[in-house]
Amino acid sequence: MTAAETGRARVVVLAGPSGAGKSRLAERLHAAHGWPIVRLDDFYRDEDDPSMPRSEELGIIDWDHPDSWNESAAVSSLCELVETGSTRTPVYDLSKSRAVDTTTVTADADDLVLAEGIFAAEVVASLRAAGVLHSAWCIHHRPFVTFVRRLARDLRERRKPPMVLLRRGLALMRAEPEVIRRQEALGAQSARAKDVEARLSSAHG
Repeated sequence: MTAAETGRARVVVLAGPSGAGKSRLAERLHAAHGWPIVRLDDFYRDEDDPSMPRSEELGIIDWDHPDSWNESAAVSSLCELVETGSTRTPVYDLSKSRAVDTTTVTADADDLVLAEGIFAAEVVASLRAAGVLHSAWCIHHRPFVTFVRRLARDLRERRKPPMVLLRRGLALMRAEPEVIRRQEALGAQSARAKDVEARLSSAHG
């Protein structure tokens, strides 16, 4: 019997560059269907974690490197949610660069679980091996559009000092094609947010 037949293949991975629209897509799907969202960016490591990588180009912690994020904890939490219907996840404050709380995420037996974040593609292989992966998507737009959306969001939420956000945003725009290639190599299918929304809503409406 396949994972789909047992009802376990229910995690939809929404990957893609920072600012590409993953969170907005997840919110629309949640509003339309009630599907739970697991925000994988909440699994960032605390700033003072000695294992945090640093960017040679920017001279700061490299928040865009997968090692700044706790992949094993994220995978365990997603598997627990599918298996038991409930899991506790961190609540990460990006302005403080650390987890400040926890929250409980619940899922009904027929829900799709929306796992979104900039490192979401990193979990695809593990979720597939565990038999809980439904599908994996790399959401993206034109790099300049993503840059503008990301900068506006980060400034609005005061995630980091403005000059850090600008320098980081320009570096991310230059790196975006490689980010997309890497996420595709990890098993995420490139698509526009509206197309993924239509496919998931049609199949599970």
